[in-house]
Amino acid sequence: MAAADPPGAGDLSQLAENLLYQLQENFQALTEKITLRMEEMGERIDDLEKHVADLMTEAGIENADEEQ
Repeated sequence: MAAADPPGAGDLSQLAENLLYQLQENFQALTEKITLRMEEMGERIDDLEKHVADLMTEAGIENADEEQ
């Protein structure tokens, strides 16, 4: 701390640093949760597409995507 710093400036600086660290940790945790949920949703969509394709095959309906 420089001689010209007011009293408590070091405490304020440490508080700000701690707050930024906590925000970074929270952001990282949220990022991981969102990524996991997106992966789970992707798997569910893949399963749904497979089931729809199976149902269409059973019903004798051609898949429009394959015709293009």
